[in-house]
Amino acid sequence: MSGPNTPYDPVEVAALDPAHLQEAVDAARAAFAAARDLDELKAARLAHVDRGAVAGARREIAALPPSAKAEAGKRVGAAQAELGRALAARTAELEAERDERILLEETVDVTRPTGRRPLGARHPLELTTQRLQDAFVGTGWEVVEGPEVESEWMNFDALNIGPDHPARQMQDTFFVDPPDGGIVLRTQTSPIQIRTMLTRTPPIYVVGTGKVFRTDELDATHTPVFHQIEALAVDKGLTMAHLRGAIDHFVRVMFGAGTRTRVRASYFPFTEPSMETDFQCFACHGEGRVTDAKGATVACPTCGGSGWIELGGSGMVNRKVLRACGIDPDVYTGFAFGLGIERALQLRHGVTDMRDIVEGDVRFSQQFGLEV
Repeated sequence: MSGPNTPYDPVEVAALDPAHLQEAVDAARAAFAAARDLDELKAARLAHVDRGAVAGARREIAALPPSAKAEAGKRVGAAQAELGRALAARTAELEAERDERILLEETVDVTRPTGRRPLGARHPLELTTQRLQDAFVGTGWEVVEGPEVESEWMNFDALNIGPDHPARQMQDTFFVDPPDGGIVLRTQTSPIQIRTMLTRTPPIYVVGTGKVFRTDELDATHTPVFHQIEALAVDKGLTMAHLRGAIDHFVRVMFGAGTRTRVRASYFPFTEPSMETDFQCFACHGEGRVTDAKGATVACPTCGGSGWIELGGSGMVNRKVLRACGIDPDVYTGFAFGLGIERALQLRHGVTDMRDIVEGDVRFSQQFGLEV
């Protein structure tokens, strides 16, 4: 094996020739200057620094005799240092240009008015309540309110609901501590009617709305907190015919002109006689059948194929209730009816899950817009 060539001159090696190294440095400088952004500068660095002629010259040094390596190393080192300075200078220039461009392109004018719609929406329960109230206010009735924490007497006794009635048990009613203190969360809006009759002299035409509370689990059809609306009229000469007329007007406002109603005998402690009211299904118009998306005739999903939808309870105010409120039942008569507002919302707009109403997802409210 032959050893290193002692008289070997590094100048005679093409890769180590000073002119060749200077050409490599000049080519790299030109490439750095031509780079328009940091990505192009990276490509130029890879081509001229990491894999260029200067890097090749550095590898040739290993083949030189010991006496020639020092001079060749200085020559290649000087070329590398010059490339490093040129690369650093161009990098600084391009980074400065990038930062300036970002400041201009991504500037946010915090004083400029936004075109974004405000977050949130009026809850459909509120809108439905207002629509129900308007049905009465438009005919001269008055909207009244009452406290949500009530006495047992207002919530039960005055309404002819006896001490042994199942509704007064703790598994049906929220009692405020202590349990025997006689204070409950109202189970219906009927105490509003009692308070009105205690403080006013007939004629009385009022509608009360608000939250009510019952010990139900939250599921698709039940909730422990919901809303009711109840109407009360007390005057001389009121009969079941007046009650039917008021209900018919209310139903037509909510579900469309021409909607028919029917009544069924029922029982409520605070009305006598009492009745349940059904109204003609607005989806199938009483036919009980509809055409699905495939053109087939199927049972109406809104009314279950019966053609009728249950509205709520009603009746003539029980004489005992009038007497408890200081109104002479031999002079005045009255009628009352009511329903759950959540149920009205579900019927009117096809809401199938009660949890959608109470969970507070703004997307549920936004789909109804400003009017229900």
